[in-house]
Amino acid sequence: MSVLTITHTPADGTLIDGTAKGDGTGAVLKAQRWRWSRNIGFWYVPQSRDRAPKLAQIRATATALRVAGFTVELDIDASYRTTSEVEADKIARQADRVAALDAKADRRAGDAETAWNAERAAYRALPEGGEPIKIGHHSERRHRNAIEKAWNKFGKAVEAEREATAARGRADAASTTTDARYGPITVARRIERLVADMAKLERSRDGYTRTLFTNQQTGQKQVETHGAATGAYREQLLVEIDHLADEITYWKAVREQQIADGKVTPYSRDVVVKGDHVRHGGSWYEVVRVNAKSVSVMSRVGGDWTDRLAYNAIRGLRTSKSEPVTVVDGQRVVESGAA
Repeated sequence: MSVLTITHTPADGTLIDGTAKGDGTGAVLKAQRWRWSRNIGFWYVPQSRDRAPKLAQIRATATALRVAGFTVELDIDASYRTTSEVEADKIARQADRVAALDAKADRRAGDAETAWNAERAAYRALPEGGEPIKIGHHSERRHRNAIEKAWNKFGKAVEAEREATAARGRADAASTTTDARYGPITVARRIERLVADMAKLERSRDGYTRTLFTNQQTGQKQVETHGAATGAYREQLLVEIDHLADEITYWKAVREQQIADGKVTPYSRDVVVKGDHVRHGGSWYEVVRVNAKSVSVMSRVGGDWTDRLAYNAIRGLRTSKSEPVTVVDGQRVVESGAA
């Protein structure tokens, strides 16, 4: 048996080299949650590109393959690419995918046109005027064959049209993927998630305490203490923190550019005040409370309770007198008389 090599790099993810069709590796790799890619011609671990290597899965796979009689070597690169490199690669790969889907949609459209031409030719071969089949006549067999051929051509044309429509739909959907990824709300929510993830990592690095419960009779708190990370675990955390910091820097720069281009208005508790009206989903809602990350408005379905709207979900702001409110250099500016 040939030597199998499991590799992991940031750009390519986790792959295995040395396998061959019918050599028995397929069943083992499927059991270990690997997938086969026709595009690259390798077995791979899903969602492993630009991620930390899934060492538990890699080691379990190597063990299973060795038990099956294979020689397995590991070549693991646990480093990270910069976020700018990752995003540039994603944009380029998505552009290639869009081009490939566009070409496929064009081919399917051509196939559909050819199929409809064949259907029209078969229809024209039928006797004119909807002439019925002459039972027992020498033309009966030819007439039946012409009808069957026309019907088959019609079915193939309909199927080709469906495939062409589906292919065009996939191409159109793929063309919007990058724009959706860089949508203002998506970027804002991504930053919030990354910042929250950073806080968790820093807590694990530095150590923390948390209250499990409070004795209602004595008022004494039961506290759980976690010490600062040490050893290999701390080194892993430091690498993850550096990587996350790079991601946060990149996406904050994207949002700042969106603000500079006028695509985003940076609403915050420094801009919105109680009594203002905020626009969301095509409707305006009165602000009843201003919070750190959101505003509270009366229920959007007419109830007597309040709902919360994150600042990044607000699409317009005006005063209680319907005067537009803009944000200039982070400051609230009311356009008096422009109601």
